[in-house]
Amino acid sequence: MESPPLHLPIIFENKHWLAVNKIPKLSVERSPYGEPTIESLVFDHLSNSYKNPYVGIIHRLDRVTTGVLLFAKRKSTLRKINEQFRNRIIKKTYLAIVENAPIKSKATLTNFLWKDREQKKGRVSPTKIKGSKECILSYEIIGQNEFGYLLKVQPITGKYHQIRVQLSHIGCPILGDEKYGATKNHSPNSVALHAWKITLTNPTTETPITLVAPLQENLWWQDFEEILS
Repeated sequence: MESPPLHLPIIFENKHWLAVNKIPKLSVERSPYGEPTIESLVFDHLSNSYKNPYVGIIHRLDRVTTGVLLFAKRKSTLRKINEQFRNRIIKKTYLAIVENAPIKSKATLTNFLWKDREQKKGRVSPTKIKGSKECILSYEIIGQNEFGYLLKVQPITGKYHQIRVQLSHIGCPILGDEKYGATKNHSPNSVALHAWKITLTNPTTETPITLVAPLQENLWWQDFEEILS
């Protein structure tokens, strides 16, 4: 029996760009193996209105992560929003459920991160070493349930697996993230990390816009809906 078609949750869309709530377990970029990806779902969605539509991937989220993900319909829009990322104009807010409470209820973490290509994971050091890049984020504990502690996380930089490795480095692995030391379960092929909000300048109106991705409807997140409303 064939699986039912995947539904692509659209958060925002106009003639120039769109935002989706990324589905867990799917990669962002097209796969050479023909498996569904967010890019292929966006292409199929746009094909209903455009012949051979342009799909510009503005930024990426890990396969195991959910939340706000932006795509451009035009190359000019892709350039404009990418410039905002380069200039750190765009503000992102993530939610993470971690297994342990951080020592400090709120703090800013600064490390130097490099990619361990053999293990396919990020590693951090308190000081700069060859091949490493500075990574910075701030976090705050805003809730707790039977599964862990809810953190609001705001990355200042955007590096490979940054949130996952920096939180793990302080002894607070994200729920379900076995790659970075988690021991508690989450839903298969996903971790409790959600790209909740993103604020940018709308390239078509030149005014600020904040997009919010609804939480996944599962038992790990259900206790936090009231806190975040």
